[in-house]
Amino acid sequence: GFSSRAYILCVTSLRPTASMIFQARQEIAQLEKRKGGYFYLTIPAEIVNGLARKRNTRVICTLDGALAFPCGFNHLGDGNYFIILSSANLKILGKHLGDTVAFLLTEDPNPLGVAVPEVLQSLLEQDAELRSTFERLLPSKQRNVIHQLIRIKNIDHQIARAPEIIYTETKPRPKRQL
Repeated sequence: GFSSRAYILCVTSLRPTASMIFQARQEIAQLEKRKGGYFYLTIPAEIVNGLARKRNTRVICTLDGALAFPCGFNHLGDGNYFIILSSANLKILGKHLGDTVAFLLTEDPNPLGVAVPEVLQSLLEQDAELRSTFERLLPSKQRNVIHQLIRIKNIDHQIARAPEIIYTETKPRPKRQL
């Protein structure tokens, strides 16, 4: 038999990085259509709540050791959390609802979970007020700015629209009527 020290050394030597959060095999589930109909994997609350940034931690999910993508935690409604699996990623792996998938979650070294486009980086370096405004945004709002800019294919349009998009994100969203 192994001593506990040898076992711990073996386990830690198998970890790909110190940022490994969770590893499991699970069946692919789907939320009800009224809740979005997303395909997902469940992440136990004790895993998420044990992280320094809790549900605000960005992660890289690796499926079946073959496909990695950045993602974040969403509330499942029963105290646990879930990560969304896109139909496109499931298609790449040939997986469907109810299939079992092995997955590994590691902490994303990029707290935004997305690369800052070169155009935005340059604008933020040149305009201290714009940089300050961008940095005051919540990470989710910063990601939204980046995703909006990425959708604009023309670089000149990206440069022109970036300040407007950033300042729009600072305004509160109107309340939805129920």
